[in-house]
Amino acid sequence: MAFMAVYAARQGASSFQISMLSAGPGLINLVFSLPAGSWLEGQPLVKATFWSSVLHRLGYLLLVPLPWLLPASMQVWALGLIVFASSIPGTILAISFNAMFADIVPPAWRAHVVGRRNALLSISMTGSSLLSGVMLDQFDFPENYQIVFALGALGAILSTYHLMRLRGVQERPVRVWTLLGDFARPGMLRFVDTFRFPMGLRFLSRSGSRPLLRLELLKGPFGPFLFAFFVFYTAQYTSIPLYPLFFVNELNLTDGQISLGSALFYGSMLLVSLGLSRVSTRFGHHKVLAFGALFYGSYPLFNHLAQDASLYWVASVTGGMVWAVTNAGLVNRLMERVPEDDRPAHMAFHNLALNLGILTGSLFGPLLAGWVGLREALFVNAGMRFLAGILLAVLG
Repeated sequence: MAFMAVYAARQGASSFQISMLSAGPGLINLVFSLPAGSWLEGQPLVKATFWSSVLHRLGYLLLVPLPWLLPASMQVWALGLIVFASSIPGTILAISFNAMFADIVPPAWRAHVVGRRNALLSISMTGSSLLSGVMLDQFDFPENYQIVFALGALGAILSTYHLMRLRGVQERPVRVWTLLGDFARPGMLRFVDTFRFPMGLRFLSRSGSRPLLRLELLKGPFGPFLFAFFVFYTAQYTSIPLYPLFFVNELNLTDGQISLGSALFYGSMLLVSLGLSRVSTRFGHHKVLAFGALFYGSYPLFNHLAQDASLYWVASVTGGMVWAVTNAGLVNRLMERVPEDDRPAHMAFHNLALNLGILTGSLFGPLLAGWVGLREALFVNAGMRFLAGILLAVLG
């Protein structure tokens, strides 16, 4: 699914049209996440997860026949529409899966289960990126993308089948107000340079009788802290719609070269993540966050300097390593600053800041590229990320 934006770029999409692939889900999550979390409080989580998965992953199947049904110019808009529509059940899936995972896996087993899932995910993402790149280079366009989308749909069907096989617990377990540390993000699109934890989405379905949105929380120290996160997310997503166009139109990379970069990014990120717990214990979550955030602009900066695939691959390796550090710092520092007895309300505000940042950044990126050009926009975004890192270091 990570090749969807590259496919749109090869079909002549504009930066605005590609921005819809990230802005659409952000808008849907912004509008529907709180009502979805409230609705899920009274629902059987396994059943809700399965059926939301079925509806969400129907969109994967619709990608396969697109080249047969529509001309290139219409396919780009159809991609945005499919992503937009799939994001509604995807929002429910993201919250329900996170909550179901916490319910089904006993707290004593979670580190073991999550560790194995993350290891399998590392192998799966790296291997599927490389395999997709080989197939994209071996077959003619657009049949090559249809094959990759078909494999993605097959994976979605298998994953949904396994969700159907799950069984819920008989008694409601004791709530453990910690993050799971699971890299998987069912229901959310995955873009290079924005891979993230589900960030406690299950808390949106665990509010009980207390309201989730309480404005008095923003008047204390959590307000400036959340503002720093919002600025960071905005800077993070500003360049996301620009990368596919830059790789295709500026660097003239082949699909195989792009896929190798994706594999290097995910592989280096997940390998570095394995040793971060010791680093965080030694230096503290705030220092880890500040270090990662200050260097987070390296990915757009190296791509700005790139003239061919070589520096793009360097950007992928360093970007994955830096994002592993930054992401761990974001997650751990957020949970450190959020009171344990009031996490649903605080995480609800974080979810709003996250998706508002996704929406703002995704829409600002094309405007920035229109003003200064694609390559120059990446340089500006590197500066934006550095300034956002300073803000996180000060207010985080």
